Amino acid sequence: MSAKEFSKNGGRNGTASQISPDLRHRILVAEDDDDIRRLNIEVLAGSGYKVDAAADGDTAWDALRLNHYHLLVTDYNMPKMSGVELLVRLQAARVAMPVILVSGTIPMEKLKRHPRLQIDATLQKPYTPDELLATVRKVLNATDGVSLGAV
Repeated sequence: MSAKEFSKNGGRNGTASQISPDLRHRILVAEDDDDIRRLNIEVLAGSGYKVDAAADGDTAWDALRLNHYHLLVTDYNMPKMSGVELLVRLQAARVAMPVILVSGTIPMEKLKRHPRLQIDATLQKPYTPDELLATVRKVLNATDGVSLGAV
């Protein structure tokens, strides 16, 4: 995977005033915009989560096949494979994984074509770091105890 833009980031430590996440939570961020991807990594890793990142849907799929994640935060519009195409692959592989779909405009028409896709939350761009953290915490709290495996 070194040839692809797949990165593992430890990030900085969170401040004492932040709510500590369960340090076992590992999150994959799939986002093609470099600035947004870096911000998401910084915010999540800075809050104590283990974060991996992919710059496109194809690289995200590779990461999902090789690793165990507790949450996928994916952009809708990415090169090589859209967020919805990524979710269709997860569904076909019968992998139950909490998902936050991020988009400038939530693609309701495309989502209606795939009514069985599991999307636990959506975030509309632009969003704040606090909105990202709140959504991640809400989804992870709702799905704690779900056993996840690689594809």
